[in-house]
Parts: sequence; structure tokens; C-alpha cells
Amino acid sequence: MIHPTLRKKQRISYYVLLALILLTAITSIGLGYSPISYDRLMPAILGEGTFKEEFILFSIRLPRILITLLAGMALALSGAILQSVTRNDLADPGIIGINSGAGVAISVFFLFVPVEAGAFAYLLPIVAFAGALLTAVLIYIFSYSRSTGLQPIRLVLVGIGFSMALSGVMIVLISSAEPEKVDFIANWLAGSIWGADWPFIVAIVPWLLVLIPFTLYKANRMNVLSLSDPVAIGIGVSLEKERLVLLLAAVALAASAVSVTGGIAFIGLMAPHIAKAIVGPRHQLFLPLAILIGGWLLLLADTIGRNLLEPSGIPAGIMAALIGAPYFIYLLLRK
Repeated sequence: MIHPTLRKKQRISYYVLLALILLTAITSIGLGYSPISYDRLMPAILGEGTFKEEFILFSIRLPRILITLLAGMALALSGAILQSVTRNDLADPGIIGINSGAGVAISVFFLFVPVEAGAFAYLLPIVAFAGALLTAVLIYIFSYSRSTGLQPIRLVLVGIGFSMALSGVMIVLISSAEPEKVDFIANWLAGSIWGADWPFIVAIVPWLLVLIPFTLYKANRMNVLSLSDPVAIGIGVSLEKERLVLLLAAVALAASAVSVTGGIAFIGLMAPHIAKAIVGPRHQLFLPLAILIGGWLLLLADTIGRNLLEPSGIPAGIMAALIGAPYFIYLLLRK
């Protein structure tokens, strides 16, 4: 039974996070290379603004805000799943190479597979999932030992090795690509929110509508998986089956996110830790908070980054790394 105090703290945290997301979104709408006056936001939303105001709002700012929120939520949930399945607080889809695997698949697809422009946005998450899944399987194989099972520290080290190797593959692809296609891969590597358009939102939403409820449904199983193997087996949990299913969910969430945002790390690392610090380690409590925290963190990183240097700004992936890398080092030293 969950203590009522924790439930109350969870509800208060919901309201605070929703307020932060709304405040950051409103701030993000008004700021930028072509700013919109805040007193003109409501007329523009109601369709009573000028053509320029409505174009900036509905064709540029709102799609970017929504895609950033959705991607941050997906990355946070993916990180939470990976940390539970591997029992490793340092696990993150960006750090352990899953994002890089998706990036290589997307780059190969973009460079060498002819596809109609209308289908491009909808095929990207599928291609990213295939690349991320192959990478995750290889990392799992190299991290697993028959005698000791899945070793958390080895998982991080193997994942970092795969991440570096796959980033090198992307550099090779850049060197052999046509000049007009180099910008796409470079932006992906930097974590630029490049898929900020309505078709990309339509492409990513179905993945989240299926995977977020599924993961919340599996919260009790994830509580058990966080215990030792003998305890989980004694309770009657099929370890390998549950790990495989949840790993597939984590890979799919990460792939759907990075297919539209590029290589963004540390969101999946920080959000679950912050949520656990607020309401504790029970998955029923911290997973919903981690989802909101992940969306807010990426939205905040993108809002700050794109307004620091005009007109291009600093990619959200770099801003997230500036915040997350010191936190990762702190966790590594503490653990």
C-alpha cells in the first residue's frame, strides 16, 4: 500500500510540473528570431492575429514545442525502463548507445534509400527502431555473462563503446555523403530539433499512445525486476521474458524520440532520478512524474538553446549535455 503522504506529494508535483511546462511553453512561443508579443498570443490562437503571427505560432513554434515535449517524455520513460531492467542508475538510451544505433540507421536510410517526401516522416521511427533494436541486442549480448547474468557496469562500458563506435560510423557517412545531405547528419549528431513539423508529430504520437500506458501497466513488474534475481524468481516472475518485453519498449520509445530530435542524451538519465528523489523508487509513483520531467527538461533546454545565439541557436542536445554530463559524472563517482 502506498502511503497517502506520497500520493499527496505526487499530486502536488503533477500540478507544479504542469505549471512549469505551461510557463515554459508560453515563454518559448514568445521568444525567438521572430518574436510574438505576449499580448498578441490569445488573438493569434483564436485566429484573430496577423498572417505572420499565425504562421509563426502554428507552423513554427507550436509544432516544435509539441515535438520537444513528446520526445522528452519518450526519452525519460525509456531511461526509467533501462535503469529498472538493468538495475543500473547510469543507464540512458543516449549514453549506452541505443540512440547512436538509431542514428546510424536513419543516416543510411536518408543517404541511400529513395523515398517519397510524404512517407519520410512516418518511416523514420520504424527505421530508427530497427537500428536501435539491433544495437540493444548486441549490447545485451556483450554485457551478459552465463555465470553472473547481466552486469550493470559492463553494460554501461559496452554501451559507451558502442556509442563512440557508431558515432564514428556516422562521421564516415558524413565524409562520403553529398554536401547538401551533410547538414542533416550533422544536425542529428548535435541533437537539433529538426523534425519540428506536424507530420512528425502525427508519426510519433501513436508510439507514445501505446507504449506509455503499456509501461505504466508494467509498473508492478518493474518494481520486482528492481530486486535481486532470486527474489524475482521466487515471486514467480519470468525474468528474461519481462526484461525482453520492457527492453523492446525502451528501445521503441528512444527510437521514436531521436528519429525527430536527433542524438539527445542525459534526459533519460536525469528525469527518473529527479522523480525518484521527489516520491521514492516505486514505479507507480515516479514513472508519471519522470515523463513530465523529461518533457519539461527537453523543452527548457531547447528554449534556452535556440535563444542564446540567433538565428540558429544552440542545439537542444548540446544544452542537455551541458546540464546532464556533470550529473552523470556525479552519479558515476557516487556509485
